[in-house]
Formats: sequence, structure tokens, C-alpha cells
Amino acid sequence: MMHNTIAMRDQAATNDQITIEAERFVLRPLRRSDAGLVAMYAGDERIARGTRAMPHPLPPGSVEAMIDRASAAERTEDIWILDGTADGNAEALGLISLNRMDRQQDEVFYWIAPAFWNTGLATEAVRALIAANPHDAHQIFAEAFQDNPISARVLTNNGFDYLGDAEAFSVARNANVATWTYMKKYA
Repeated sequence: MMHNTIAMRDQAATNDQITIEAERFVLRPLRRSDAGLVAMYAGDERIARGTRAMPHPLPPGSVEAMIDRASAAERTEDIWILDGTADGNAEALGLISLNRMDRQQDEVFYWIAPAFWNTGLATEAVRALIAANPHDAHQIFAEAFQDNPISARVLTNNGFDYLGDAEAFSVARNANVATWTYMKKYA
């Protein structure tokens, strides 16, 4: 595995989304074969409660629908799986995505499977993704629920600047949740 973050074309992908190498894994586009592992992890209430859009319990077919949306040519969000197989780790360590906004801005979202929490994988995934900057963004935004300071630390460790407090609706919690908002500018 290469120790520098590099981007390369994924010939197996069904779309133009790139594969990005990190030190301990690759970020690669989702495949239909990922559905089982992603559903297993995404079905964990701890994961769902840490996201805006993921319901709990996870409805049947929702992961397959997400993979279909991620493969669509007209998508606004690219989703990568953290695949550790080349380095002897699990095939699915978590997910990270970039949602295209206007004015060359993106928003990053990520989650790591609970079995791999506190191992630095989220920090490494965000670092690799912002280094690759696959959408040629000028700014990347992110948020962290205020009851998840570890997620906020992932952002600050990657050079994101704190912008302020806000709220976001969490489907799994069926409630608005206080957030910290962050931004990373490219020079």
C-alpha cells in the first residue's frame, strides 16, 4: 500500500468516481456486493444516531437504494467505502461521502463501524479525501453533533475551522440535534 494519498481511476466503478489510496485502506466507490456489510453496520443504532439521514431501524432495501443512487450519473453525492482488504483489514471499515453544493463547495459526511472506533480511521479518511479533492472544491463544510466530540476532533485534526453552533434534524433520533459547524478552505 502506498503511504501517500493519491487518486487514481477505478476501472471497476460504474461511474466516474475515483478511488483514493490512504495509508491503511482505500476509499473506493460502493459496489452492490457491499450491501450486506454496510447494512449490518448501518443497522447499528449508534451509527444511525450519529447521522442526519439514517433511520433506525434501517428499512429493508435502503442500503441497496443508496448504492443505486451513488452509482447514478446524475448524482450530487459521491460515497466511498473504506476498504482495508489490501492492508489485511476488513473490507468495510466505514463510509465517507461528499455532497456537491453550489459555488464549488462540498459537504463531507462519514461514519466508522463501531468495531473500528478510536483507531484514527475517520481522521485518515477525511485527510485522504480532502487531499484528493475529487470535486475540485474551494471549500468543504462539515458538522458534528455536539454529543459527539470525537467527530469534531476528526475535523479540527484535518484543519477545519469552527464556524458556529447550529441544529440538524436526525431521522434516527426524530429530533433536532445541536451541532458544531466547520469549514475547510483550499488555498
